[in-house]
Amino acid sequence: MRERGEDKTSPDAPEAESLGAEFWKSARVVMPSGKTSVHLRLDSDIVEWFKANGKGHLTRMNSVLRAYVETQKRCG
Repeated sequence: MRERGEDKTSPDAPEAESLGAEFWKSARVVMPSGKTSVHLRLDSDIVEWFKANGKGHLTRMNSVLRAYVETQKRCG
């Protein structure tokens, strides 16, 4: 990708070390679980706060909810 000019990584970024053959022998593909589309009414200030932190606000909202659910699973 870098050679074709499609890599958005800084040209000054160092090359990563190879993970090596042993890593790839035990690597496995993990597919994310499916998503469900919902209509959700949220307080405007909450949505604006997430949007103010840039692109990907819905992904960040999902991450916050996931962290909450995982904590509840451990504590409950």
